[in-house]
Amino acid sequence: MRKIVYAFVIIGATAFTSCTLPKMVKMAKDQNLTVTPNPLEVHKDTVNYEVAANLPVKMLKKGTSYTLNTFYKYGDNELALDPIPFKAEDYPNSKTEAPRVTKSFSFPYKPAYKTGVLQVEGVAAKGAKSKKSPRLDVATGIITTSKLVQNAYYAAFADHGYNNQEEIVPVVIPDFYFEQGKSVLRTTETKSEKGKQLDAFIAAKNATRTVTITGTHSPEGRERVNTKLSEERAIAIKKYYVAQMKKYDYKGLADSIKFIEKPIVDDWTGFKNALSAYEGLTADEKAAYLNVVNSPSSFEEQEKQLKKLPGYKKVFKEVYPKLRTAKTEILTIKEKKTDAEIAVLAKQITSGAAQADALSFEELMYAASLTPSLDEKAAIYEAATKKGTNWNAHNNLGATYIAQAIENPARASELADKAAAQLEIAAKIKETPEVNANLASIALWKGNPYKAYSLAGKSLNGANSDVARGVNGVKGASEIYQAKYADAVRTESSAATTPVNLFNKGLAQLLNKDYANASSSFAEATRANSNYAIAYYGAAVAAARSGNADAVISNLTSAVKIDASLKEKALTDLEFSKWFTNDAFRNALK
Repeated sequence: MRKIVYAFVIIGATAFTSCTLPKMVKMAKDQNLTVTPNPLEVHKDTVNYEVAANLPVKMLKKGTSYTLNTFYKYGDNELALDPIPFKAEDYPNSKTEAPRVTKSFSFPYKPAYKTGVLQVEGVAAKGAKSKKSPRLDVATGIITTSKLVQNAYYAAFADHGYNNQEEIVPVVIPDFYFEQGKSVLRTTETKSEKGKQLDAFIAAKNATRTVTITGTHSPEGRERVNTKLSEERAIAIKKYYVAQMKKYDYKGLADSIKFIEKPIVDDWTGFKNALSAYEGLTADEKAAYLNVVNSPSSFEEQEKQLKKLPGYKKVFKEVYPKLRTAKTEILTIKEKKTDAEIAVLAKQITSGAAQADALSFEELMYAASLTPSLDEKAAIYEAATKKGTNWNAHNNLGATYIAQAIENPARASELADKAAAQLEIAAKIKETPEVNANLASIALWKGNPYKAYSLAGKSLNGANSDVARGVNGVKGASEIYQAKYADAVRTESSAATTPVNLFNKGLAQLLNKDYANASSSFAEATRANSNYAIAYYGAAVAAARSGNADAVISNLTSAVKIDASLKEKALTDLEFSKWFTNDAFRNALK
């Protein structure tokens, strides 16, 4: 802010028996006093300023002292501040050099201090005698622009955990076995447990996407030479499947099912897997078989070499039959309730018309996302908190209370307390980015930006992009409260572009003395909300600091048109002191 140098004369009111003190007071007319900043400013609930005082050369005589007492006068009250002493003994060269001192001051801010003056009085003393000058005003009032910060709140909802999209579920039917060299599906197979399993699946008319049937053969000559055997085994299963669909009257449903036949020919993969599980050979014997099938020889040559190995008869009798199969893999659509069904059941659960188990926990959590009503969300999440110990249910109930408090400022205190209770439970179960983000909002609501800042920082560790952007608004506001303006600019630049966050970004830029970008951010805030009066006011302050009179008037006109209470604020705001006597300024505030 501006620096104003005051020169003042301290005139004695009474005569001393000695002429030393009156001479000191007389010489003080050449004293210079600088207060920085002037007017004073509040940051982080504290008014910090610096006083630099210079005394004239030869003013301090041997054995004398000169003290500047400082006070902040507001209304009929005053706050006594530290004195600035000058003792002759501390300035041995005062006959040729001007005694100088710079002293930093601070005092905690109170709203009553906004309109006041910083005063000083000089006291010349020698021994027990002293002479006091009248008080003089050296700085006027306190600029409170940092107090324009707007609390930013964010309700962080955890994922409901329910997949409302179509889900494909694989169903694998155990292998059907065929006789050597044949592709006829035997009755013993269709009436076996696996046959009954497939029949039951088809009878249920499950919504099915594909049926993939993989046919295989064993490696001995009789099987291998029939190159169509694998394919025919797959087709045999398909024919059985189609016949069962007709039996159960699929009609048009059958057209939506795609059959895929995959014949496997001259492939040792199945044999290797079966050999690994087979206990009829030693490890060395198995290694000999693997050496053969892994060799670069042709499939036919490899099969001939296997016949010469020890244990081949057992392999042929006990391993090869398991390779004469057809495997059926079905991709079916998971059965799910419709969104409408879930929504209706959720309302019935919350009203007591349905049992809590009518929906799973995930379905109930999902139901809350289907309604725009915060009251209905709260009721559903409350029901969800009773379905076991789940942090996300308590978190989302707390987040709903935060959202309600944002919409209902009159009930904010009550709702913030209710939110805090749920969030504390959630945090004990599991500390997550969402929980910490919501707790950060509660801390800011309760007037503790330091705690809010800490919790917001914790939330950002592992947060998804939505939570990060939301909680950065809370963190940025907390940083402004702490006078971390450069940090706040960076944080708000990564926050969700809400009117409040855009305003706080502009305020942080303003307090960081970046007036051009501050004006841009305030303009963004008013574009996001054309009735956001405080954003126009902030733009007026930025214009005042930039010396743009037209922008001061136009923005203040817009601000007070929306919020008449800003008229009185502007008329006493020292940011606009340069325009207090300006007719256009006063007309804008009529």
